[in-house]
Amino acid sequence: QVQLVESGGGTVQPGGSLRLSCTASGVIFASVTWGWYRQGEHPGDQRELVAHVTSGGTLNYADSVKGRFTISRNYAQKTVFLQMNDLKPEDTGVYYCNSVYGNFAWGQGTQVTVSS
Repeated sequence: QVQLVESGGGTVQPGGSLRLSCTASGVIFASVTWGWYRQGEHPGDQRELVAHVTSGGTLNYADSVKGRFTISRNYAQKTVFLQMNDLKPEDTGVYYCNSVYGNFAWGQGTQVTVSS
């Protein structure tokens, strides 16, 4: 059974940085295209894929985070990271990791709040 545990969220001011981590177990880590998703706080907000890294190492970003967020992974730790710089209030939400198909059970997510 796949388990995903996200951590690293918090409250920061606009322009600040956070580094999120997601540790996976029960899965062949290297074979998965991993993604970070954001669930906004407004009613009707969809869970949005903001970044993903393919098994071959290709990086992809949503336009809203391009140039500010960096996704990476550590095979030995079975962990996916999301370095978030120059955070904006619209980045506020709960962040989750999953495969790019969203086919694993979702973890609890980690809350990111960007506010002055």
